[in-house]
Amino acid sequence: MVPTPTPPPDLLDRLRTRLRGVHPLDALGLALAFAAGVVVFLVATDLFAYHSVNDDEGVYLLQAAMLLDGQVALHPPAAIADLVHPWFFIEESTPTGPVMYPKYAPVPAAVFAVGTLAGDAHLSLAGVASLSALFVFLLGREVADRPTGVVAVCLLVTAPLFLLSSSVFLPYAQTTMWNLAFAVAYLRAVGRDSLGYALAAGVAVGVAFFGRPYTAVLFAAPFVAHACWRLWRSSRGSREGFARVAKRTACVAGPGLAFVGVALAYNAFVTGDPTTFPYEAFAPRDGLGFGEREILGYTEQYTPALGVESSTEALALLVDQFAPLGALGVALAAAGVAAAFRSARVDHEAAAVVLGVVPSVVFGNVYFWGTLNGLRNGLIDLLGPFYHFDLLVPLSLFGAVGAVTLWRRLQGLASARLSARRTRVALAVVLVVSAPVVVGAERAAIAEPWAENRQRTDSLAATYVPLERGFDDALVYTPDPYGDWQQHPFQYLRNDPGFDGPVLYVLDEGPDADVRALDATDRTPYRFTYRGEWSGAVRPVEPRLSRLRVLDGDRVEAVTTLGTPQGATRASVRIETESGFARYRVETVGDRVRLAWTVTPEGAAVTNRPRAAGPAAVSLPPGASEVDLVVRFATTGGASVTYRQEATLDRANGSVRVLWPPETRVCRLRPECGTEGTWVGPDGSYLDGVSVDTDARAVNGSATSGDR
Repeated sequence: MVPTPTPPPDLLDRLRTRLRGVHPLDALGLALAFAAGVVVFLVATDLFAYHSVNDDEGVYLLQAAMLLDGQVALHPPAAIADLVHPWFFIEESTPTGPVMYPKYAPVPAAVFAVGTLAGDAHLSLAGVASLSALFVFLLGREVADRPTGVVAVCLLVTAPLFLLSSSVFLPYAQTTMWNLAFAVAYLRAVGRDSLGYALAAGVAVGVAFFGRPYTAVLFAAPFVAHACWRLWRSSRGSREGFARVAKRTACVAGPGLAFVGVALAYNAFVTGDPTTFPYEAFAPRDGLGFGEREILGYTEQYTPALGVESSTEALALLVDQFAPLGALGVALAAAGVAAAFRSARVDHEAAAVVLGVVPSVVFGNVYFWGTLNGLRNGLIDLLGPFYHFDLLVPLSLFGAVGAVTLWRRLQGLASARLSARRTRVALAVVLVVSAPVVVGAERAAIAEPWAENRQRTDSLAATYVPLERGFDDALVYTPDPYGDWQQHPFQYLRNDPGFDGPVLYVLDEGPDADVRALDATDRTPYRFTYRGEWSGAVRPVEPRLSRLRVLDGDRVEAVTTLGTPQGATRASVRIETESGFARYRVETVGDRVRLAWTVTPEGAAVTNRPRAAGPAAVSLPPGASEVDLVVRFATTGGASVTYRQEATLDRANGSVRVLWPPETRVCRLRPECGTEGTWVGPDGSYLDGVSVDTDARAVNGSATSGDR
């Protein structure tokens, strides 16, 4: 056995010396920062196991996968580009085919890609949370002292806004991390007259700008004002002093402006215009300012009054539910502001700059209608006022100043009146008594958004159960309750950037689209659908994944056997195509009704029931279309139950192809009922007696499930 080499004694001595030189509170701050990342990782993988209902997460994750593949745009197959168009991607036509690029800058996605490379994208969320907590500790230490930094980290982690918004693949927590890095580096550059920290500050704010320009500008505004004030003040002194301040300021501004150039270059690359950001190309009136705002057909006359109203509502939510310890933490922060400018332990100039973030973020967001949208679509109720995420920095910092000041005053009062031993006992009693108050405030703040998100995650988990089986070279038709978008709302179902992964998800947009997708790919087809009304995952649906067969021949012969609903006494049958319909009689209604029907290039007909009206065979249009078998049961009281089977077919070259089984719905009191009546098998909730059994075969042709 080869002995493990030991480090030389001088290296061990240096390591021990360095570790002995670490302040215990610095070690505690580092440990708390790591713990913050662990907590966020656990929340992200549990509470948001299938992502939140903010479908922008899927945009960033797909963009991260694109970056890992060396792509900034998607190049979908032209024949099915409209069926694989992801949510919030802009499509452009080029001589080589359609190109799609996301409406967001690539910085957040690049960070998420790092976690993916490490084995799990959630590691990026944990890393961002840990770094944010570490920077809050360093900021507290820079503005005040180490105890303040430690308490600031604790307060940050208690903020439901931090826990929830940091646990999803959105850019807000990450942009704050860059802003925090900028704040710490800037204050150190000023306090230590360090050009190195100045350069670091410039890089951090530049990256933040590239990721979310307006957010970075609002956070940086008080720091820019401070830099200008420092320049003005130094200009009234010696030339050497002014030159030193100007050089330091240039070291901040240089990298920052360089990243502005990078952002403009990226704009030019993807939109063709350096001043047109991708989100503007997606929705030109979805930007800053008052007046008519619009995105995807939703229009609002956004006025200053509406801006103030929506911002006030968001801030009220922040105070009540999403701030550190809720209203208690905000009160503590307010006390901390008063204490900060009276304390000799606090750098008043640095504290003023950090405090300046509050009016900058508050008033700046009045000018942006995103908060109004977030309130109306319910996302702010679930994840917190994420456009105001930067307010967690002053809330945590000044809340820590307030808490530390209060503790020190209690300690001073006790020490003046009690012995050292009794002082320790008294302070321990204060901690024990105050702990339930703190825990209660935290529980009251986070209980509602936590429960609401848990409810949606449980609904999403139930929705995706059939899809957990895994696929190999599959084509899956997916529903589109929110319109012609992939990943909206089913963002958990994402295509690979090259559209060449083990599964390809395409929108179920009707016969023509279904046949186009089938012909453009060489995959096993499936249909994913559900029973119920999609409610944004507020309520669960009953999902169904059906493996489809492609029946191809001179004709397709089908048999459908339907259960008679309880109380039904009569039945009528129709077969329908785009060209017309035919009706058939059912002389006797027993426990079940068996129907034989045939589809040929000449038409569709029921073959085992006498015709009551219409042609012998209802003709089919050329190409892709649909044939519907409709069976209506009626009761003596006038109630009705309708079975509707919709089969996609393609008529060409003297043969017919049918996707089997058809989509089946069971409707009460109406002939059509959408997804609410979708048949998901015998385990679904239906009226007594309802059942569906169906099969088909191709004659003089083939039947394939798509396995090739």
